[in-house]
Order: sequence, then structure tokens, then C-alpha cells
Amino acid sequence: MFAGVWKDRRMTATRAHSGRNASPRTAREINDRLALRLLQAEGPLTAAQLKELTGMSRPSVADLVERLQDSGLIEVVGEAGEARRGPNARLYGIVADRAYVAGLDVRIESVGVEIADLLGRTVARAALPVAPGTDAARIVEDGIELLRATARGAGATALHTVACGAPGLVDPVTGRLSSSGALPAWHGDLVDEVRARLGVPVLLENEVNLAAVAEQRLGAAQDGDTFVLLWLGGGVGAAVVLDGRLRRGASGGAGEVGFLPLPGTTRLPTATDCDDGYHGLVGSRAVCTLARAHGLPTGPTPDAATAARAVRDAIAAGPAADAFLEELASRIALGAAAICAVLDPGRVVLAGEVGQAGGDAIAERVADHLARLSPLPTLVQVSAVEGGAVLRGAVVSAMDAAQEALFAPTG
Repeated sequence: MFAGVWKDRRMTATRAHSGRNASPRTAREINDRLALRLLQAEGPLTAAQLKELTGMSRPSVADLVERLQDSGLIEVVGEAGEARRGPNARLYGIVADRAYVAGLDVRIESVGVEIADLLGRTVARAALPVAPGTDAARIVEDGIELLRATARGAGATALHTVACGAPGLVDPVTGRLSSSGALPAWHGDLVDEVRARLGVPVLLENEVNLAAVAEQRLGAAQDGDTFVLLWLGGGVGAAVVLDGRLRRGASGGAGEVGFLPLPGTTRLPTATDCDDGYHGLVGSRAVCTLARAHGLPTGPTPDAATAARAVRDAIAAGPAADAFLEELASRIALGAAAICAVLDPGRVVLAGEVGQAGGDAIAERVADHLARLSPLPTLVQVSAVEGGAVLRGAVVSAMDAAQEALFAPTG
């Protein structure tokens, strides 16, 4: 399921790793890692298939299979019938329950958890609602217990790696959330306590960046290596992927597009307040206000769920709500045009609660407005990640880190 990037490069990697100057030990290490990556990308393979894909000799593949079995990384998972006489060929696959990883999605109003095996397959999910005014220390304790209880319930007695996604800037030097008066302090406290109490590697990433990781590996951007993911929800943000690499910026703030000063707001944003920037045009509060201005009902709380519901209801209403959808699309396109003028990504993926609620109906309108604002050809798509992009991106990141450690040379 996570084959996208690796699959296209496997034969190039095979040729690159066949140099004549490598020592026997180095050659074994390279071939072991290559075989594991192929099994991760392609699924179970026979020894003959490994020979074909790696270009190794039959005795070398036999030695490799034995080494990886002895290390507990692969096992026989079945048989493959072949058009020849004799016994069926054994199928070898990665031992998926050799390690488990976890993803955490830390929001203002909730904490989400996903537990997955070494191949990134989800084995358990859970969520903890966070009511306004809840004691911060209580949230931290409940969040850690949620993670532990979800892992125990899935049979994951020990986690190998945890990846956390949270709103805000991740300091590239300290690896911690940068302090911000706009976000609750317990976000950073929860991540710090997970690191301290679990005693395993804990990765921290901005939640929109993790959504882009998921989009690149599992979603709409699998067939390209340059795009911008535009997150439209309670807040507004962007993730930038250029030439296959996630770009975070010098201070970890690449993609803080909520602060873009744009026409349509009465004042300018400040360093501590983005309400008069792009956020003030397309954030959930702005979407609810716009819906009411067009005579569409909204709930009492202008949060992401309410804004998304307003967009879905407008689409269902048909022509009667076209004016609202057109104005919303024009606002979204305004920020997208500013991003494209600087980066020329060629592709913008709409994500977040509002972005996904709008679906193709909004994406097509945004594309039309963007084409009038920018001379740069840009494909506009809706996120295709199922099951929560932030959690999925967290699991992919944790899985990659665990595999990097476990697929290290076996000697």
C-alpha cells in the first residue's frame, strides 16, 4: 500500500548497488536492505522473483533469504504455484508484527491515535475529545493513557516509533513546538511527556506537513513530486513538497499562509494575529460568516465541522447556493494564486475539513478562478487520502523511521 515512491526506483537502485568495488560484507548489507524494500513495496515474493528483481545469483538470494529469516525480519507466508513439476515455490514476506508504530493527531479540540504494524497497516484507532476549559494536565494524562490503551488493545505491547502531528511551528533546532499564544500549551506538553514516558523515538511534525506526506504516498499526489497541499479547516495552512522533498523553511514555518496579506480584508495581519490575512478569508469562521451572508443556515459554533457542513449543504442545494460556492472558491483561489506565483508547483491539493467537503465542486471552481488570476498552469485536486490525512501521514512517517532502523544491515 505504500509502494508508490519506491516501486518506480527499484531497478535503478538495483543497478546502482551492483558496483564491483564493494566488499562482500557491504554487498550483503546493500542486498539485504534492497530485498527488504522490495518486499515492503511489492508484497510477498518468491526467491525466484527476488532474483529477477535484484539481479542477484540464485546462491546469493538463498543466502540472503536465510539471513533475513534468521534475523526475524521475513518469514514464509504462503506458496506460489508455478508452471513446472515439483513443489510450489515459497512466498517470503516481511514479519509485519515484528514492530508496531503509532501516529498522534493533536488538535485543539481532540487527540487522535492510530496504531499500525511495520507495513503501515492500521490495527487500531481511537480519539479523545477535548472540551474547552479542560485542565491541561488532565488532557496530557488522558492523552498518554489513550495511546497506551489503544496500543495494548491492538496487541502492541511495545511501540517502536511514535510520530505526532500538531498545529504550529516545529523548531528545527530543538524539535519542539515553538511557543504561540494562539495555541494551547498542552500540545507541546503532551508530546514532551510521550517522549519522556514511552522511551521510544518520537517524531514531531506540523500537522499540515503530515497531511502532505500522506498525500504524496497514498493520495492525489502519488504521480508527482512537486505540489502544494492547501489545508482549509479551522485554520489555514499549506505544505510545500518540491522535487519529492517536504520543505519546512529556515524556522519551520514554510506554509504559514494564514498570514498572507491579501485583498478582501480591511486590515493587515500581524506577527501574532492572522485574522486579517488569508485565514480571515477562508478559515472556518469566515466560511460560516460567508454562508450566512448568502442566506444559508450554519450552526452556532463556527468551527471546522460546522463550516464543512455548510459547504456540503450548499453543494446539495444546487443552483440556489451557487453564489456562495463561487465566492468561496474565488477566495481560496486568491491565496492559491499567491502561492503559485512564488513556487509554481503545478498542482494544488485541497485538504482539511472544508477542502474535502467541497470536493470536485469547489476544486473545479477554484481551478477556474485560478486560471484567470495566474498564467501558470496548475492542476487543482481534492485530497484522496482516506481515514484522516494527518494520522495517515504520522503513521507513514513512523513506519519509515522504524523500517530504516530495523532494515539496517543484518551483517
